[in-house]
Amino acid sequence: MPTHQLRYLKLFFILILVFCLSCDLVTCLGEIIYAINAGGESHVDTDGIHYRRDPLHGRIGTASDYGKQLIISRISRTDQILYQTERYHHATFGYEIPVNKDGDYVLVLKFCEVYFSSPGMKVFDVTLNGVHSVVSDLDIFAKVGKGVAHDEYIPFTIKGNKLIINEEESEHDGKIRVEFIKGYRDNPKINAIYVMRGSLADVPQLPSLASDEKDEEEEDANQEKKSSPVRHPSGPRIPNPYETEDSSTMLPIFIAIGAFLPLLFCLCRL
Repeated sequence: MPTHQLRYLKLFFILILVFCLSCDLVTCLGEIIYAINAGGESHVDTDGIHYRRDPLHGRIGTASDYGKQLIISRISRTDQILYQTERYHHATFGYEIPVNKDGDYVLVLKFCEVYFSSPGMKVFDVTLNGVHSVVSDLDIFAKVGKGVAHDEYIPFTIKGNKLIINEEESEHDGKIRVEFIKGYRDNPKINAIYVMRGSLADVPQLPSLASDEKDEEEEDANQEKKSSPVRHPSGPRIPNPYETEDSSTMLPIFIAIGAFLPLLFCLCRL
């Protein structure tokens, strides 16, 4: 191949590489069709998902960043913000998500209890299109505790004008509405949402609680080792008095026997 053609070929590949690096990763992949950081600003997480600023900002409910005073476990430090900010409301509220192509999808709802310190304080339901109950009696603290990330994964299918969840069908008009239902125990809330086109196997999931607790225990043990100084004894080691026989305790017995024998001999002569 001539030198000038090789030069053009290299330039072509460089341009493709620059284009892929400069464009949004989610747009290039075409997998994430919707993602918002509820109650917060835009954020790109470690998986390349681009969460937009909450579209309900200043319209419905209350945006809160109360969780920023906590270090959220079960999630990387760079993605803490997704669980530290939230939107809650004193009534039922929700988001409309455009989904206008047939196929399999997964709705991911991100939660974290940042306020209550006991179960039964905040309990609510989540529905899709007012028909499908996809999460019932959600008590975040009871599931994972305080300051711990928790995700709910809801697979669904769009087929023509039908929304299908667990073989239950409802009418579909090009969008789904996810609603957080007000109950009798405090207010419903949400920390972040995204919809991925694909199956549950394609969704990055949180590590199990067991592995997270194990990592914390190992980290605590390492911290204890670092904080506990190594102690070196000063001077010669003192022998354990219980390791050898103590003859001093037998000395009075030997003296008594020695004194008794002559007395016994004299008595026998009488």
